[in-house]
Amino acid sequence: MEFFGDLSILALAAMVLGVVVLFGAVTVVPQGYQYTVERFGRFTRLLQPGLAFIVPFFDRIGRKMNMMENVLDVPQQEVITRDNAMVSCDAVVFTQIIDPVPAAYEVNDLFRAITNLALTNIRTVVGSMDLDQVLSNRDDINARLLGVIDAATQPWGVKVTRIEIKDLTPPADITEAMARQMKAERLKRAEILQAEGEKQSAILKAEGQKQSQILQAEGRREAAFRDAEAREREAEAEAKATTMVSEAIAAGDIQAINYFLAQKYVVAFEKLASSDQQKTVIVPADFGGLVGAIEGVRALTDQAAKRGGGQTVARDGGPSGGGPFSTGRS
Repeated sequence: MEFFGDLSILALAAMVLGVVVLFGAVTVVPQGYQYTVERFGRFTRLLQPGLAFIVPFFDRIGRKMNMMENVLDVPQQEVITRDNAMVSCDAVVFTQIIDPVPAAYEVNDLFRAITNLALTNIRTVVGSMDLDQVLSNRDDINARLLGVIDAATQPWGVKVTRIEIKDLTPPADITEAMARQMKAERLKRAEILQAEGEKQSAILKAEGQKQSQILQAEGRREAAFRDAEAREREAEAEAKATTMVSEAIAAGDIQAINYFLAQKYVVAFEKLASSDQQKTVIVPADFGGLVGAIEGVRALTDQAAKRGGGQTVARDGGPSGGGPFSTGRS
């Protein structure tokens, strides 16, 4: 009985030992990670994601390396620029382990080493630039930092994918001076734009006045041409009328002389009646002579029309006595 009891205890112990050995030999590596295997403290191989087996009691899991991209916050620090201005700056670094073996065994505390490397290089890069360059050339700073830090971390099996400056804060007095400078610059631009607008407005007004004067001059020239043409036509008509009257006088027709005298009489009487200083119109005593003159004009016109029609007009004796406006009666 005691023998069988001892066998049962040994079997149970063997079973427990088998379970322990089994769990120690099986390892599950999650996705995005790689494990190092050490035998008696020496690196032997890598375990890829999935189910893996190791030799119990001889092998053990060394370092569990995260192969995914990691983000490191670089703490804020005070940096003196080349022109002796104090600037507060911080950054963020994106890294990824490419070779887990050197990352695990070539450097102690990998992420702390990268953070301190970023801090020192930020001081170097920002300190070699003026304040205006630091505030306006962030892309240049990021590119220089990326090149330097990536080259320094290559022996560690780490790839620095990106590095970005998060914040650049100059001192309060410099910030106030920059605000005043920006305000002055904007006021300057506004004054320049206003001056340009006034200049363009003056140019357009001058162009408009020029065009207006040109059009007015063209209008005056056209009006003068029309006036000259009208005077020419009037002179032609006057010359034609004079020729007709001269022919009538040469033919012995006294009515032609009465025509001219009546025309002058009417013009003079019109000026006398339309004068601004004239309040009383004096009618000449020989007002009947005006009617006789008009009758003479009508007779002269009738005779000219008949003469133009080829008819012969018989005249009576000379005109009866009277003033220059008296007419003969048929």
